[in-house]
Amino acid sequence: MLLFRGHGLFLGLAAVAVAVMAARLMSWWSPSAGFRLFVPGELARYRGGPGDPGLYLALLGRIYDVSSGRRHYEPGAHYSGFAGRVIGRFYGEDGLPTPELTQVEAMITKGLEANKQELKEKQKFPPCNAEWSSTRGSRFWCSQKSGGVSRDWIGVPRKLYKAGAKEPHCVCVRTTGPPSDQTLDNPAHSNRGDLDHPNLGDYTGCPPLASTCSFPL
Repeated sequence: MLLFRGHGLFLGLAAVAVAVMAARLMSWWSPSAGFRLFVPGELARYRGGPGDPGLYLALLGRIYDVSSGRRHYEPGAHYSGFAGRVIGRFYGEDGLPTPELTQVEAMITKGLEANKQELKEKQKFPPCNAEWSSTRGSRFWCSQKSGGVSRDWIGVPRKLYKAGAKEPHCVCVRTTGPPSDQTLDNPAHSNRGDLDHPNLGDYTGCPPLASTCSFPL
C-alpha cells in the first residue's frame, strides 16, 4: 500500500511509524496533515491524462502531486513514464524498509552533510566576481556581496585549491582579524584573517592586498 500524506506517501502499513520518523526529521510534512492510503492499481489512475483525477509521482515511498509541473509529467512529456507508478522498491511485502531504502537514505544524509559543508566553506571563502573580455582580458574582484554572500568585509582574491579539483577557483579572503578556525579571544593570532590558509595561493602579478586583480591579454 501507499500512504498519501499531504503531498507525500509511504509504502506499507507496518512501515508507517518508521517512515513518519524519517519524514519528520527531513521536514517532508507536518504531523497535522491528513493521510490517505493507495494501492499501486489506484495510483495508476493518476497519470494526468484526460479524465484522470490527478497527476501523482511516487518516490521513496511518498506520493507527490506534480500537477504544477504537468508539462514535464503528463502523457507524452519527457518524464511521463514516472507518473502514476511506484519508482523503486523501498518497502517489502511485509511493510518493512528494504536495503535499497537504507542505501538511498544513507546517500541523502551524505549529500545533505556535503551541502552543509559546502555552504560553510562558501561563507568562509565567498567566490569572487569575475568577468572576461576579448579586448581587456580577465578580471577578478571582491565586494561585500560577491559570490552571493552578504558580509561586513570585502576581502582579496586568492586561488583556492581543493583535493580532487583539476583547477583552483577564485575566492575572496578576509585580511584582518583571527583565522576563521580560531576564537576571537585568542591573543596569538597575527591579525591576517585567513590569508595564511594552506590551501590558498596568490595570483601572480596582483598586489597582495588589492580587492581587484586584472590580467590583460
